[in-house]
Amino acid sequence: MLEKHVHVLMGMFGSGKTEISLNLAACIRQERNPVAIVDADIVSPYFRSRDLTEVFAEDNVEIIAPKGAFRIADLPTIPARVRGVLQSYDYSIVVDAGGNDYGAVVLSSISGDINVRQSAVYFVINPFRPFTDTVNKTVEHLSRLSRRARLRVDYLINNANLGNETAESDILTGERFVEAVSEASGIPVAMTCVMNGTEVSGNSFPLFRMKKYLKTPWEV
Repeated sequence: MLEKHVHVLMGMFGSGKTEISLNLAACIRQERNPVAIVDADIVSPYFRSRDLTEVFAEDNVEIIAPKGAFRIADLPTIPARVRGVLQSYDYSIVVDAGGNDYGAVVLSSISGDINVRQSAVYFVINPFRPFTDTVNKTVEHLSRLSRRARLRVDYLINNANLGNETAESDILTGERFVEAVSEASGIPVAMTCVMNGTEVSGNSFPLFRMKKYLKTPWEV
């Protein structure tokens, strides 16, 4: 999976795309350099990759996002540098997309640059969120956003969690749910995400162990 040069994370609002994007970039950085994260999330004002620009710069991971007054604006814009990086075969790139139709439209503006690279597009699913709490709703959202983005979804990601209250049983419930989505959509499951060392056994899919980078104000 990590041999791809461009990794695009799609999903509905609150699915956990940004946390996975940050961890995926950190993982890729252990094998290759340079690495860039494209923060294309114009939807969430709370958890954005761009808020960790300085932290990731210390590990030589560049986070590309609007600057200045546009840094906190919810505008469907992509910095000019994004195309330059996508067209540079030196970079490994993780794209953190927004979680609704507006985010998909932003992706569509760079889909041509993504499609000509060795790329993988993932749809992140947390079945404990209201937008993806049934298989039918999840497949409907997946299909619609894929069309709007003009990108084919290659893999599903199980990110079943209830925040700090997540138990092993929740993660395994997520696996069964995402497996049902896979059967309905014909899209394979890439991995199951596990945060901060949660113990999981009997899993059906490879585990992607993550560190929590994004914190709420009361966790700082």
